[in-house]
Amino acid sequence: MSDLKSVSASPHVRAKFTSGNIMLMVFIALLPASLFGIYNFGLKALFIILASVITCVLTEYVYQYFMKKPITIGDYSAAVTGLLLALNLPSSVPIWMPVIGGVFAILVVKQVFGGLGQNFMNPALGARCFLLISFTGRMTNFTYDAISGATPLALLKSGETVNTWKMFLGSTQGTIGETSVIAIMLGAIFLLATGVIKITIPASYILSFLVFVGIFSGRGFDVNYLMGQLCGGGLMLGAWFMATDYVTSPITQKGRVVYGIILGVLTGLFRLFGGSAEGVSYAIIFSNLLVPLIERFTLPTAFGKEKKRA
Repeated sequence: MSDLKSVSASPHVRAKFTSGNIMLMVFIALLPASLFGIYNFGLKALFIILASVITCVLTEYVYQYFMKKPITIGDYSAAVTGLLLALNLPSSVPIWMPVIGGVFAILVVKQVFGGLGQNFMNPALGARCFLLISFTGRMTNFTYDAISGATPLALLKSGETVNTWKMFLGSTQGTIGETSVIAIMLGAIFLLATGVIKITIPASYILSFLVFVGIFSGRGFDVNYLMGQLCGGGLMLGAWFMATDYVTSPITQKGRVVYGIILGVLTGLFRLFGGSAEGVSYAIIFSNLLVPLIERFTLPTAFGKEKKRA
């Protein structure tokens, strides 16, 4: 028997948090955006959030019960998926849409591939894109103060100016959880302070996006335009809460930087040259699919193995 030990690539140090602890803290970090969404859009937003979270938890329980698998709803991952899905929906959608989306997120994206830790894309964003493709009209109908209108990103795409201060506060059209940058950042600061996430992915994502937009938008590095692009849509919510998902993001520092840059470039491409004003969801999902390739080229050589010579 060989004495050669085969050790996997770093990192080897594990945090003291369990999966349940991490998911619970992410859920708590999403509460400021959730509460502001309810304040901003009314009780309809609360009903959508409850429908989405309950559907995701029940779907996971029922699937695991009938498949005779361990029940894992206590790790809060299904609840986080439901909350993220709800925050990515307009307040005008009917209640049956978050129900369909929740079933799709848990059953198709998560459980069919093995459950938590095995999904190849973010379940909430997978469900959002499924709903966006299936019910485009309802998913792009945004209201604020009971008035339907274009989102700030749509206004920017048409060449108009936007009030970035209102976008920062959140008093604009958009999905339930994406409008208030302040609320999102409160949750992000909590996650950074507790060590649940690192700043690498959000920072590389945001910086690469701003550079790409500044170069290719035709508006140059116009501060108001760049801030409008940064505060509008789901970029801040996606950068801090979905791009940083442990399962679907790289584990190495170099990989995270590359991942963030790809996210920024893809989001810029979709927003500037695509048919829609938004692009965060598709950028994150597409980048999720590239994670195995990114890790293949950024993983350090495992200890105890000789690096292949060219």
